[in-house]
Amino acid sequence: MESTWVKYFDEGGLELARFNGFSGDYVGLTDEQVQQLQVQYGKNELTVEQQVTFCSKVISLLKEPMFLLLFGTALLYFLLGEPRDGLIMLCFVIFMSGINLFQEWRTDKTLQALKDLSAPLVRVIRNSSLVKIDSKELTVGDLMIIEEGEKISADALIIELFDLGVDESTLTGESEIVWKKLDSSTEEKVHWRKDLCYAGTMVTQGSAIVKVTEVGLNTEYGKIGRDILSVSQQPTPLEKQTKILIKISAYIGLVLFLVVCLITLVHSKDLIASILSGITLAMAMIPEEFPVILTVFLAMGAWRLAKKNALIRRMPSVETLGAVSVLCVDKTGTLTKNQMTLQEVFVFNQATEQEVVYWAGLGCEIEPYDPMEKAILEYAVSKGINPAELFNKKLVYEYSFSSETKMMGHVWQIEEMPALAAKGSPESILPLCNLTKVEHEKLALVQEELASKGYRVIAIARRQQMSEIPNELTGNQLQLLGLIGLMDPPREAVLAAMKVCNKAGIRVVMITGDNGTTAKSIAQKVGIVNSEKVITGQELEMMSDEELYQKVKETNVFARVIPRHKMRIVKALKDLGETVAMTGDGVNDAPALKYADIGIAMGKRGTDVAKEAADMILLDDNFITIVDTIKDGRRIYDNIKKAVGYVFVVHIPIALMALLAPILHLPLLLLPIHVVLLELIIDPTCSIIFERQLAEKDIMARKPRSLKDSLITWELMTKSILQGLAIFGASFGAYVYLMNNGWAVEAARTFTLIVFGFANLFLVYVNQSERNFSGANMLNMLQDKVIWGVNLGIILALTVVIYLPFGNIIAKTMPLSLEQLLIAIGIAAGSTFWWEIVKIFKRLKSNRSSNVSI
Repeated sequence: MESTWVKYFDEGGLELARFNGFSGDYVGLTDEQVQQLQVQYGKNELTVEQQVTFCSKVISLLKEPMFLLLFGTALLYFLLGEPRDGLIMLCFVIFMSGINLFQEWRTDKTLQALKDLSAPLVRVIRNSSLVKIDSKELTVGDLMIIEEGEKISADALIIELFDLGVDESTLTGESEIVWKKLDSSTEEKVHWRKDLCYAGTMVTQGSAIVKVTEVGLNTEYGKIGRDILSVSQQPTPLEKQTKILIKISAYIGLVLFLVVCLITLVHSKDLIASILSGITLAMAMIPEEFPVILTVFLAMGAWRLAKKNALIRRMPSVETLGAVSVLCVDKTGTLTKNQMTLQEVFVFNQATEQEVVYWAGLGCEIEPYDPMEKAILEYAVSKGINPAELFNKKLVYEYSFSSETKMMGHVWQIEEMPALAAKGSPESILPLCNLTKVEHEKLALVQEELASKGYRVIAIARRQQMSEIPNELTGNQLQLLGLIGLMDPPREAVLAAMKVCNKAGIRVVMITGDNGTTAKSIAQKVGIVNSEKVITGQELEMMSDEELYQKVKETNVFARVIPRHKMRIVKALKDLGETVAMTGDGVNDAPALKYADIGIAMGKRGTDVAKEAADMILLDDNFITIVDTIKDGRRIYDNIKKAVGYVFVVHIPIALMALLAPILHLPLLLLPIHVVLLELIIDPTCSIIFERQLAEKDIMARKPRSLKDSLITWELMTKSILQGLAIFGASFGAYVYLMNNGWAVEAARTFTLIVFGFANLFLVYVNQSERNFSGANMLNMLQDKVIWGVNLGIILALTVVIYLPFGNIIAKTMPLSLEQLLIAIGIAAGSTFWWEIVKIFKRLKSNRSSNVSI
């Protein structure tokens, strides 16, 4: 039932509000009362959210191995009587900490914005108006409206109700629906009361107005839910992989630190030089950028998806999106417009079209939410039937719709005797109508004809002069009036999006409650492959798991299914190794949404239960948006992989330069201060530039990756090693050559830093795509103002280090001539752009493979 309100005034001039379908007049709490009660009872939260202070963030940051090394180095400089170098190191520690804290603040702000978007809302009556508020703002005394599909946010006493059924299994462990009433017996008040609703339970049917009695930890859910809150969140596969990599790198760095210290001390007899070279190498070996990459990429990815009408509720889902290989979708509203129109009426026996439409209207809700019922009433209006006159009768009894029976009915007081208006699927209604075999066969042909046109077929029946009202609709003997065909046309852009899915290796499976012929017709219109094969819910019910495994390999259309069938389908697909995304909107869809790799709830028509079970909420209920999010998921994972590869590439030359200089008895090329300077280039490059990279053109022409695939593949490692060695060879080779030709160590170091700095800059454009030339990548990226800013910042930092006196003092460098600068930039270009030749061979190989497959 859709909620509507009528405002009017009582005799004293007090503004009142009436909830449509309920008899009471309600004012609710005033703003002043809300403030007082929230002070008295607190907010409706199980735990007060712990605010992370600025100091705790700083302490957490300074516990990182890299910053411990930096502080240790600064302290060492002070102890060795080099206060200037120690002070410089401290300044850089503060500066780098500031950058990291800014990135963390930016990520926290993004996550908080996403959290605000996904915060559960409840409807309450306050100041005589219906308003939506965050559930944590509820307080004792609030009048709350609850309806089918909603999660109850606080303990509350029922004031008025309409066929209210609640699933209280989260509290009681019993799966049966609890039917609520306005008063409880003495026995019931001992335990779970039927006149109360409890926080954490779900409304499965009906609606009610309730008055909040307990909030937060004082609710029954709050009392037993403390253990749930103590369960820690498990790390994602990506997080596990990166933690292992960082640990391995740290152990290697520690071993090399000791080895280099010892070798340098033996050869140079210089304790200071040996310790500094060891610390430099240890710093070079720790890829501390990995956690930053994961946090920033996933958070910013989720924020970008939210702006595209896809709200991510669980951050790891961003990673999983790009691996989706099977997309299970409902038909109505997802593939179609959800704008149902009544297209055709078939009249049975002596009935008239006017009668069919009249009784079909009586079988609808007064304030319909279902698009099908809206279409029926709109058609009734077009035939001269006034809804106000249609519903001016007393509603005696209601047979609610259920996914099991697939039918519903309303008993109205018409003249002296009650009469039943029933509608539902022909499979459910026709057996109640006492039809002959010939009539059944005739109706089956009509139903088939209507369904072949893509219509959803509904049977309309009645029972007049009822002497008794059975508890179940199946207890009635009905008179069939006719069949109606309704059409929900496909969305215009679905066909193009379906072609994208087919090209991307994403299999689309339609799971619908419609009959097989209608489902098949729509599936063919939107371009679902193998749509001629249809499995019905009845057939699925008879299958063993082994039979279902074989069928789901080829079948892409499932019709006349009920929600529990969805769970079996998803389970079968996952057992076959597929990564499954599943859409749903109803209460009973929640298990399948929870079990799928990606559960997608409908934002417009989805229930709160479905939304809570889902990983992602589709704000526009649009299939095209789902396809776009999968594309974005692939882009995000691609960019994470590129950023990780970039980090490996740049750390290889840093580590090797720090290792070989002391072993070859050369003056130290890199000091800790230089590693810090290089980190100022690496951090924004990997966490900003790569995060903002656009998707590659062929990203939706690839097959989905497996969730079991490692982020660090042999191909990525081979590429990173080759590129890293090339940059190392250019940088360190230049250093060795210049030192052997009489250059001062400061000049040789400056030249090497320029080669490495610009190689880092060029590497971003080379590695943006595995196929496109760097020139095209530069043109695309330089249209982004943020990337412009990062690039200019890197060039400015290098300029300061080379040409400003205080930069020379800090970095122990010296100015270079223009010719020397250009030569260094040329060497940097050669050390990176050689990979373009590899790309040419890759394209040729790919083109040959494509031609062979064609």
